[in-house]
Amino acid sequence: MINKILNKLHVPGFHQPKPVVAVVRLAGVIGQGGNPVKPGLNAASLIRPIERAFGMKHLQAVALQINSPGGSPVQSSLIAQRIRALAAEKEMPVIAFCEDVAASGGYWLACAADEIYADDASVIGSIGVISGGFGFPQLIKRLGIERRVHTAGENKNMLDPFLRETPEDVEKLKDLQLDIHDAFKEMVRERRGEKLKESEEKLFTGEFWTGRRALNFGLIDGLGELTSVLQERYGKQVQFRPVVRQKGWLRQKLGMAFGGGHGSSWLGSQSGFDRWTDDILTAIEERALWGRFGL
Repeated sequence: MINKILNKLHVPGFHQPKPVVAVVRLAGVIGQGGNPVKPGLNAASLIRPIERAFGMKHLQAVALQINSPGGSPVQSSLIAQRIRALAAEKEMPVIAFCEDVAASGGYWLACAADEIYADDASVIGSIGVISGGFGFPQLIKRLGIERRVHTAGENKNMLDPFLRETPEDVEKLKDLQLDIHDAFKEMVRERRGEKLKESEEKLFTGEFWTGRRALNFGLIDGLGELTSVLQERYGKQVQFRPVVRQKGWLRQKLGMAFGGGHGSSWLGSQSGFDRWTDDILTAIEERALWGRFGL
């Protein structure tokens, strides 16, 4: 307020600070996966950068650069909740800019913004829930490998990829998916509200569209890219301040050598075979997520 008064009074030696827009890049598969070079998007690694973004001086808005095919609904929700909490606390507008794809969890993140922009050819939507996996019971049998699993709890090994899938397991999984889908739909309803121009029967099927069609459906607010849209709004002098996630030097250089990234079972460390298959399955699943959208 004082700066605005001094500027209007033309006080000698005083110059109005240039407007600042913090830019938070949300690119990649959402979840705890990834690797030291290309980590996944998750709340643990993003909360601090998001807080730094909202704490900048002379801030006019926070821009989200989103390029994600989705992933963990829990991590999507946690990241979005923190963005909304800080936006309300600081009374700061949040504007999302979708790049190649903002689908599934990627669109969940976009809904954390007050406005959503995309390119004509961006892939938008996929408001649904999907679970993918692989089954290897015949393969390990041919290889002469014996799968040993010991559990306390009859459903603890549900959907184990090395055991046969059962109808009961699939039914339980679908019940879980319905609950998650309901949470996703509620997020879209809350954030987009009356902006939606198409029926829920059309929008909430998991289908996805180009940016132009998404605009017609009310899933986004406009077509455009970050620099031109924000310069038009805040002037050519606006300063863009990227906020990046910090990476530990050892984690960058040595990766998993010090145990990072791999979990362990409650009764002991994962076997080498399990870690190997986990890495392969994670890489395949992440590639499949991008592949669904032609990327």
